[in-house]
Amino acid sequence: MSIAPQSVHAHDPAAVHPSMAAVLKGIKFSYDGGSTWALDNVDITIHTGERVCLIGRNGSGKSTLARLIAGLTAPDAGDVTLLGQHVFDADSGMPHSAAYRAARHGIGAVFQNPEDQIVTTVTEDDVAFGPENLGLAHAEIGTRIAGSLNAVDMEAQRYADPTRMSGGQQQRIAIAGMLAMNPAMLVLDEPTAMLDPIARAEVMRILDALQARGTTIVHVTHHMDETAHADRVIELDHGRVVRTHMSAEQTTQTAQTAQITENASIDDDTNALGTTAMSADSTTVTPSTSAWSSSTVQPMIQVDHVSYHYPDASLPALDDASLKIRAGETVAIMGSNGAGKSTLARLICALEKPDSGSITVAGLPVATARTSHFSKRVKRSRPLRRKQREALRREVGFVMQHPERQLFATTVAEDIAYGPRNQGLSDEEVRQRVDHALELLHITHIADRSPFDLSGGQQRLAAIAGVIACQPRVLVMDEPTASLDMQATARIHALIRELKQQGVTIVIITHSLDEAHALADRVIDMTPPAHTNIEPPAATQSAPQSAPQSDTPGRLSPIASLDPRVKMTMFLVLMFTAFAISTPLQLAFSALLAIGIVAAARLNPLRLLARVHMFFAMFVIMGLINVFFVRTGDTLVQLGSIPITTGGVTIAILYICRFALVIILGAVFLDTTTPTAMTDAFGSLLSPLARLGMHTQEIALVMSLALRFLPTLGAEAKAIVDAQAARGGSVETGSPVRRIRAMAAIIVPVFAGALRHADNLSLALDARCYEEGARRTHWRLMRVRRRDLTFIALCAAYVIALTGAAML
Repeated sequence: MSIAPQSVHAHDPAAVHPSMAAVLKGIKFSYDGGSTWALDNVDITIHTGERVCLIGRNGSGKSTLARLIAGLTAPDAGDVTLLGQHVFDADSGMPHSAAYRAARHGIGAVFQNPEDQIVTTVTEDDVAFGPENLGLAHAEIGTRIAGSLNAVDMEAQRYADPTRMSGGQQQRIAIAGMLAMNPAMLVLDEPTAMLDPIARAEVMRILDALQARGTTIVHVTHHMDETAHADRVIELDHGRVVRTHMSAEQTTQTAQTAQITENASIDDDTNALGTTAMSADSTTVTPSTSAWSSSTVQPMIQVDHVSYHYPDASLPALDDASLKIRAGETVAIMGSNGAGKSTLARLICALEKPDSGSITVAGLPVATARTSHFSKRVKRSRPLRRKQREALRREVGFVMQHPERQLFATTVAEDIAYGPRNQGLSDEEVRQRVDHALELLHITHIADRSPFDLSGGQQRLAAIAGVIACQPRVLVMDEPTASLDMQATARIHALIRELKQQGVTIVIITHSLDEAHALADRVIDMTPPAHTNIEPPAATQSAPQSAPQSDTPGRLSPIASLDPRVKMTMFLVLMFTAFAISTPLQLAFSALLAIGIVAAARLNPLRLLARVHMFFAMFVIMGLINVFFVRTGDTLVQLGSIPITTGGVTIAILYICRFALVIILGAVFLDTTTPTAMTDAFGSLLSPLARLGMHTQEIALVMSLALRFLPTLGAEAKAIVDAQAARGGSVETGSPVRRIRAMAAIIVPVFAGALRHADNLSLALDARCYEEGARRTHWRLMRVRRRDLTFIALCAAYVIALTGAAML
């Protein structure tokens, strides 16, 4: 991966900004009104063109300092100058809003969690968002998009949905979005925490290229090898700068990381995931899989020919995967981002159900394959029964990839106690389990704190403690040391070794070859050749067209290519006219309309119906109720004292058909129109109201963000449910009453998650230079063409025909 000259335009920061990119003096910052200080009297100067790495333990203040340098947060006290703009005055103790806005135009920021930095559901739209806010010309935006995506090796996913990508792939998109803004200073908060080694090396090469061009870089990291090319390394501890030194004093591990593809030799096992035996220089060497798989010993985990598709994905996340893990074995699962590692973990823990194949864990049938009597073809797997699921939850523990989604209680101690309580232990036994887990993870000092107030690293330790307190026989850990400092990582490694000595079977998903060598008996490499877990591009042309999620990649369908303003207006007209349908002839016209629009949209009718079948079921039930209350017409059947009349049946059919048409039209519109296109159309249609003082641009943006983040909040709720279920919560296996109570209990953590996303989103908008009322340019140009006029004419003809049919 490289940055071509035309990809990210070179600039001379010194020609625009003074020799000091950032000057912070006497900085103090507190999250709790001054009771404790996240930053305490910090002085730091960053020169233009300098590359500075911020290191330190979890909770030392690195991320807070990075936000201050990026101009996304103002301090409680001190003096701040960014890119020559005096943004915070020590004398007045007040921020200067105009100066902050001016400085942010030259500063890019990449967050620790990329999910909250992505603001749209199409990759190129997301990359274009920053340049649009900078008011760049359309041609320049196109050049920035192409160059930035090429720089992070994501040009093939230009039209894909980044919200469906893996965390590592999302991080690349977030970096591309910042590169597209061509910042004079780039601030990155652990940008490689969720990346595989190859992708991590590619990101570092991007930073090297930017550094060579004179871009000022501030990089928060826990990886000491990433400090190799830094001009200075600043170490923080308890909110203070404790050491500043040159990177040459740091020990690096770049050579070891570069050897990832050389140190793992592929085993001859029939494992469909590509089992890899540890090389001879590993800390622990055991016989290869083939040496023991033929024995009569029952494996602790067995996956046989498992396949799994995510909804609406054209490629499988897992395809005919098989593996065996014996009792007491520690296995590391590695592979590129999007290879299916986390999917496999969720399947093993019965949080997802495979499409086919079978899974057995601790002798329990997590998923049992069904085969046809007439062929050997494997059918969809049977789900676990309730008793089996309860037994599985006592045996298997799962540490999720995102720890903040695994925490839901009011305090850390209460969260850790959740699993042991579900196991029916006494209060004393629960207390002992909690105390032991806190001591093992060295987090006793945060036992009474809210898990939502912790740093990312502390949240990960608390999440691990909650699983360890359940004392599972099988432990699945998805990136357990991501975002952890060296000390915390060492604690986790010691914990894993101790659990192994106790006979616990451990599966570790990791991107660190060193971690795999240090802990695992075997490595399973899940990197398939030429495989991606992302939807293929929905369009191949370079023209700025809408790129919907379509079943037919390639050229856009006639419906998808319509101007979104025309499409939105005409679809609303067609949906409203559905309520005027009252005769069989009108029903025939509406049926022809629905069939024609679905065909023109090139959507799979069965898949479309599958997505809206719940709405159909609801309206069918509501429509049939009319049968019992409408008494007009002739009586067809007498049910006791209730007559079923021709009028009642007619009304029921009309009711169902009207709403069916509305649902189908709405589903087609959503499937063929991106959220960005919807909001641009909505904003354009409302623009005349701007003269009356209405903030039409902001209303459109809120609509766009709502469409973007509603699925995220749904995922947040599902993650909390999964976290409770994985620790034996009644949300999954309890009685109906207990399940209702458990579901009600997730309201507070989901609300806390919503606030967290909202806070991160506001920072993302600031980082992308969005300003209320400011002029924005648009990447997606809206033009009414001949096809749009044809569609308007067809809709008008339908309305006229519908009106005429009513008069017959």
